[in-house]
Amino acid sequence: MSTASKLTLILGGARSGKSSHAQTLAEETGKPVTFLATAQALDEEMSARIQKHQAERPAGWQTMEIPCDIASHSGQIRSDVVILDCITLLVSNLLMQFVKEDRVDESPFMQAVQKEIEGLIETIHSQEREWFIISNEVGLGLVPPYPMGRVYRDALGWANQRLAREAEQVLFLVAGIPMKVK
Repeated sequence: MSTASKLTLILGGARSGKSSHAQTLAEETGKPVTFLATAQALDEEMSARIQKHQAERPAGWQTMEIPCDIASHSGQIRSDVVILDCITLLVSNLLMQFVKEDRVDESPFMQAVQKEIEGLIETIHSQEREWFIISNEVGLGLVPPYPMGRVYRDALGWANQRLAREAEQVLFLVAGIPMKVK
């Protein structure tokens, strides 16, 4: 990774404080921030969640809603600090492109995840920005009882491992408390 680029991967369970912690870290830089949101308002409940998160962010931040293909939108980022929230939904968005009749076409899905993550890593390397990337840790739970869940867990686990290898720092959040992993 370029010495001018910095990647911090923030992992944890659902509602563990990952997003809040990333926002605090970004604010502490004192630099302009771009927030890359991968969530999609596909129902009323998700729409309400998105609106709540938007209201919690500083008004001066650039927000870009990008469900997938982050690298192709990177030229629109106008700041030195980027929060990508989150890889969990990004992989889910990709998964849904390969689901037919409640079955996932695993091989092309995994290829799409690999392409997405490798493109993101190339983008990080090519830019002089500080990145905070958020993802759920899926390795601590039970094995999903259905095939699509297992394929999703495997893909997200791979993405997290790949990003962790590239990260300068990896944090794990438990009950809002960050623990340094790397």
